[in-house]
Amino acid sequence: MSEDSQRNFRSVYYEKVGFRGVEEKKSLEILLKDDRLDIEKLCTFSQRFPLPSMYRTLVWKVLLGILPQHQETHSVVMVHRREQYHDVHNALEVIRFIDESTPKNEVFLHMYHLEMGNLSHSQAYPLESEDELFLAIASAMEDMIDDDVDCYWLIKSFVSHIESKFRASHIQMQKSFEHYLNLEDNRLVTHLKTGNTLDKLPYDLWFKKCFAGCLPASSLQRVWDKLVSGSCKILVFVAVEILLTFKMKIMALNNADSLSKFLEKIPEDNTDAIVSKAIDLWHKHCGVPAHSV
Repeated sequence: MSEDSQRNFRSVYYEKVGFRGVEEKKSLEILLKDDRLDIEKLCTFSQRFPLPSMYRTLVWKVLLGILPQHQETHSVVMVHRREQYHDVHNALEVIRFIDESTPKNEVFLHMYHLEMGNLSHSQAYPLESEDELFLAIASAMEDMIDDDVDCYWLIKSFVSHIESKFRASHIQMQKSFEHYLNLEDNRLVTHLKTGNTLDKLPYDLWFKKCFAGCLPASSLQRVWDKLVSGSCKILVFVAVEILLTFKMKIMALNNADSLSKFLEKIPEDNTDAIVSKAIDLWHKHCGVPAHSV
């Protein structure tokens, strides 16, 4: 039996006996043994499977360009990243722009502004929509990443990533959402149109803030695996699955305000199942990327 055949046999076996993630983890570890990490293969893996938590931070840092492909340089690069973080953080303390009482997501925002050269002269400045996006992503990332240096670099790299790659897709994502929801449950779409609520759903929360603040970190990071690896369409299917899951509740809500309020902070007890079903829907309608290992 060839090596590929053996791997395929093991994958089917593990899935049947309930250890689907065992072979996936082994496949990722093979990829991470290369001296020069293969970005395309890491993206394909992340599109196809959830990243094991022990490797998520490393894979995200590589895919977002925080770390280079050559593993031998990782430690040196992170020394410089850490020094840069502390230099910027200390500068804000010296000018008394932050202190121990400043919320961490606001500290990260001020650091980002200082690095970008647009730090306000006053701390009491009005927030732009870009600032609100940054704060939402930062708050969510804080719940995923323990190390402050990694957290800051991932926040600003992730924000840059979604702004540069997906910003022009927001309108199309809303259209795709209606299209796929109609394929899955046309009665629900008709209900939303009849109540004039379809256009008033929390699309900015879903497609601009990428569900930050809507889903708990344990569920959200599995969605962001797909975003980091290059696909924004997963956001569409998470939104679709949320409406399918809470169909009865949604049809009972008879005004746009109460519907939006419910959807902005859905119950957390079954969000893992919602994300799993959303990923299945995504693969069903868009296909499953070929396994690259």
